[in-house]
Amino acid sequence: MKNLFATLRANAAKRAAYRRTRDEIAALPRSVALDLGFYPEDAPEIARKAVWG
Repeated sequence: MKNLFATLRANAAKRAAYRRTRDEIAALPRSVALDLGFYPEDAPEIARKAVWG
């Protein structure tokens, strides 16, 4: 049972990290994002790779 709760906690932490990362990337001004080499619309994909690999 401990393992189940540990897994649930880890998954919740990853989801929270994904949302924070996605929102931060999406909030960047378009000019800054383009200077960094990506589009703000790519935020979900970038965040997914950053959190889950």
